[in-house]
Amino acid sequence: MTERSPAAALREAIRIASQGLVEREALVELVALAAVAREHVLVIGPPGTAKSEAVRRISRCIGGAYFEYLLGRFTEPNELFGPVDMQRLREGIVQTRTEGMLPEAELVFLDEVFLGSTAILNTLLAILNERTFRRGAQSLSCPLRVCVGASNALPDDPALDAFADRFVLRMFLDKLPDPRLEDLLVAGWESIEAPAAVATVQDIDALAQQARGADLRPVRPHLAHAVRVLRGAGIELSDRRVVKLQGLVAAAAVLSGRSTPTRADLWPLVFAVPDAEAQALARDALRDLLDASDSEALPAAAEAASMGPAARARRLIEDGEAVLGEKPSEPTDRAGWQLRAEAVLREIDAGFDPSALPAPLAELRARLAAEVEPA
Repeated sequence: MTERSPAAALREAIRIASQGLVEREALVELVALAAVAREHVLVIGPPGTAKSEAVRRISRCIGGAYFEYLLGRFTEPNELFGPVDMQRLREGIVQTRTEGMLPEAELVFLDEVFLGSTAILNTLLAILNERTFRRGAQSLSCPLRVCVGASNALPDDPALDAFADRFVLRMFLDKLPDPRLEDLLVAGWESIEAPAAVATVQDIDALAQQARGADLRPVRPHLAHAVRVLRGAGIELSDRRVVKLQGLVAAAAVLSGRSTPTRADLWPLVFAVPDAEAQALARDALRDLLDASDSEALPAAAEAASMGPAARARRLIEDGEAVLGEKPSEPTDRAGWQLRAEAVLREIDAGFDPSALPAPLAELRARLAAEVEPA
């Protein structure tokens, strides 16, 4: 039996984690991208938009030590980092027992992340930036691959800017659009089993090593041009973010099986823009550059970043083929399936002019229409 490559294992993890999550596939993919790039993700959106569920599912599919916590104004540092070791304290040494706590986690999700106290955020800052936990004289190396922070809104306190800037990738969520409500109802009603681990943190590490070895020379001029275009549009990225863009582009390329990144892998830079309005402006300003965006491994994220036709067509073809492959044999089981097929047709018609449909997508649309439309 042929052993799967790390990229294939992670793609399978993403596929399984995305099942039953309507329009949250891009978030699942972005967490995987961040893990490979050794960066962190900030998710902004109102309650009830499946932020935590998406993160839990991809974390389960990757496996590894997972830590999750909902922060509040009165959260104590020991709730995240562990209690003081009383035996060591009696010996005059301040040491924290970190077993099963955040300093020993490989994947972390922190809800309401900006509500943490100054003591918590300062400790987190070192963990996120340096992968080091410090408390008193104690200093531990942390195995953290990715931290996902969630909040209902970006902080307006300048004192939180340095902490927020450690989350290089940003995703802004809203309620599902009306055309996807049928999908939401079907997914919410069906029982989806909790996914099992199909990839490992060792797969993540292998991909991260490949990304570090990627040849970025061909794509650097395009990346520099993109940053200049953003600056010309009034969108400023810190020098740190500009440098980190290379890691994101390299990770996107490796996940799509490319050792040398191309223009197709530039789409992560949109998610590195710090706020929602600026991200929308970036998509428009970089329209020509992002038109080539495509990712076999992360199609929903590439589409969400670029709004490019190539990425959108690939994702719709995959969705449509999945629906056709699950066509029920019994007429009594067709109602839910037909809703899904009709939803894909609506997306195709809303996203493409009929005269500009790519040939594979036009062929898929014809097959779907033949199944759902009366003869």
